[in-house]
Amino acid sequence: MAITDWPNEERPREKLLQRGPGALSDAELLAIFLRTGVKGKTAVDVARELLHEYGSLRALLEADFGRFSRSPGLGSAKYALLQAVLEMASRHLQQALKHGDALTSPDLTRRYLTCRLRAYAFEVFACLLLDNQHRVLRFEELFRGTIDGASVYPREVVKKALSLNAAAVILAHNHPSGVAEPSEADKHLTQKLKQALGLVDIRVLDHFIVGDGDAFSFAEHGLI
Repeated sequence: MAITDWPNEERPREKLLQRGPGALSDAELLAIFLRTGVKGKTAVDVARELLHEYGSLRALLEADFGRFSRSPGLGSAKYALLQAVLEMASRHLQQALKHGDALTSPDLTRRYLTCRLRAYAFEVFACLLLDNQHRVLRFEELFRGTIDGASVYPREVVKKALSLNAAAVILAHNHPSGVAEPSEADKHLTQKLKQALGLVDIRVLDHFIVGDGDAFSFAEHGLI
């Protein structure tokens, strides 16, 4: 049965317009991007097969051109379209948290950090540096490591924060494995950085771990 024969409330595009994008599954969102299916299969069928093949939406979005274009229903035109969409989303979030803007939405901060850090295949530790009114001074990637971890030096974090006259920071790093849960080492490092920055009157507002799905917030879990 073609999607046009489905009830209106079940069609991905109509569902998005009526209920918002958050109401759609990964397959439904991907089906809207695909626009059409292939012979004998709807766009939703193709989307489900692609998600099964790649294992996750993230893996599909991060696939290189060679693998992406070999998949049924995809190709160079779809790859170019996807890269343009991803870049627009990235620029939108960067402009939403540009220099001088006050941080008023934890959700926006989470999405921004996820956008900046999730695609890395190795661990990256970064800071969002803020003034005394929690306005953005700069986003700074400070340390890079391997797929298993990155060495973080509190002295360098303090030095960077002082050089920008920051009054507060939000820490962030990614887990390339996709599991956004803090390790004991993550918890220890967070307390160590909090103490080091506290000595120079710089507050640590939160620490986000970026993986698949929602980024983990230390503040929301009472770990800051």
